[in-house]
Amino acid sequence: MAVTVMPIADALAIAFVEPFILLWLGKALFKDEVGPRRIGASVVGFCGALLVIQPSLNAFGLVALFPLGTAFAFAAYMLTTREMAGYMHPVAMQQHTSLMGIVMCLPIMLFANGTGWAEFDPVMPQGLNWLWLFGVGFWAAISHMSMTYALKYAPSATLAPLHYFEIVAAVGLGYAVFGDFPNMMTWGGIGVIVASGLYIIYRERLAAQQLH
Repeated sequence: MAVTVMPIADALAIAFVEPFILLWLGKALFKDEVGPRRIGASVVGFCGALLVIQPSLNAFGLVALFPLGTAFAFAAYMLTTREMAGYMHPVAMQQHTSLMGIVMCLPIMLFANGTGWAEFDPVMPQGLNWLWLFGVGFWAAISHMSMTYALKYAPSATLAPLHYFEIVAAVGLGYAVFGDFPNMMTWGGIGVIVASGLYIIYRERLAAQQLH
């Protein structure tokens, strides 16, 4: 919904407050340690994300609630996944998640059929669309299982700053697939994101060595 009423860059800039939400929800619900270094790494990563996204900041208003809702929902999704990862295998969790998605979407599709509401009116895929849908499902499953394994072995406070690597991957794929070559500000943002992620990895490795 957000990208239909505001620029994509602005929507992404708002949605990427999600790591901060994840930090504080993890502290409130799971008593994760949220120290100044982790907060600082998230702030630095967010600044790098803004350099890459380069939002216009002209569309902030009530429409900003859409990407903000996305940020809260995804943070809650990750924390729910973390809780379940303690006693459920990631493959089993993926199966149950997919099944629940079908159960929740099926009634909407049945009732919305023929209403003309484009967002919910079901359309049968044609030709190569089946291949694209298979690709989306495959990579979504890989992504979810990878995230589940990560949340099983690391606290959300550690993983939150690393979310900004998603932007680095998106820039790389944009260049490889669409030929979108990053400008200097984008390269600077990528460098900031990578630096914040490497700092978190270094700090966690140092903390692990001190424990042993």
